[in-house]
Amino acid sequence: MLNEVQIHPTAEVLTENIGSGTTIWQMVVVLKGAVIGKNVNICAQCFIEDDVVIGDRVTVKSGVYLWDGVRLGDDVFVGPNVTFTNDKFPRSKQHLAEALVTRVEAGASIGGGAVVLPGLIVGRGAMVGAGAVVTKSVPPYAIVTGSPARIMGYVENTASAKPDGRPRALVVPAVANSVEQVGVGDVALHRMKFVQDMRGNLSVGEFEKDVPFPAKRYFLVFSVPSEKTRGEHAHRECHQFLICVKGSCAVVVDDGKSRCEVLLDSPDLGLHLPPMTWGIQYKYSADAVLLVFTSHDYDAADYIRSYAEFVALVDEGAA
Repeated sequence: MLNEVQIHPTAEVLTENIGSGTTIWQMVVVLKGAVIGKNVNICAQCFIEDDVVIGDRVTVKSGVYLWDGVRLGDDVFVGPNVTFTNDKFPRSKQHLAEALVTRVEAGASIGGGAVVLPGLIVGRGAMVGAGAVVTKSVPPYAIVTGSPARIMGYVENTASAKPDGRPRALVVPAVANSVEQVGVGDVALHRMKFVQDMRGNLSVGEFEKDVPFPAKRYFLVFSVPSEKTRGEHAHRECHQFLICVKGSCAVVVDDGKSRCEVLLDSPDLGLHLPPMTWGIQYKYSADAVLLVFTSHDYDAADYIRSYAEFVALVDEGAA
């Protein structure tokens, strides 16, 4: 297999588990147990330990050390001088019995100089900004920056981008009792009835009409620190209807194929999330109060909390 890859004469490569089309550049050291996929590009002056698995079409830029326990999925990009760690409490001459596993899932990118602490997951398609210090797992498609890294946004996608790739502004219904599809499955934004009065304003909606299902339950989310993310799950059967009755928050909706971010900043805007919609809420204002109606009583078995499982179920249903 080694004759199908390009290895620079100054590199020391001890593993034979290398896929075709892979290139390994100057002064790279790869230990015997490492597994490297197809069409991978390992740039100069990198070090790869035994218990490392690299998927297909991965790029690892110069000055990156991949220690035991690092797993890079297909199409991952690792920028120059990114630092991975595998011991939360390192001591000289004291070694872990087993390295913590750090996973960078398919399509994720890590910017130059970032630091990733051990035992974390950088989710599918996520982007870690240059110089970020990642102390907690990063959700799929999230953009994180800073030290410690915090979610600043989510990667744009076909539902919210123009043909040239630039973001497209979401059309918000301007007329009461109107509905606008957001371009992600059957997710829809509803403009509820709104009445202004000198005695105080009023917004009203009717179940099974404005709210498109009979509600069994409601819950309120409030006093959320601005850097925190809520949701991060889908439901198998349950519908949800979200209204930010005070302040504002952003909702990312994902049907497993495309994503869109919706800003709820008025008490007469409601967002309908049908079953099998991955939902995330973040960018809470300090005074935000999010009201959520649900079509079902609470059932832990109805929740899908793993994005990988969610995508697999979506693909299974489409087959």
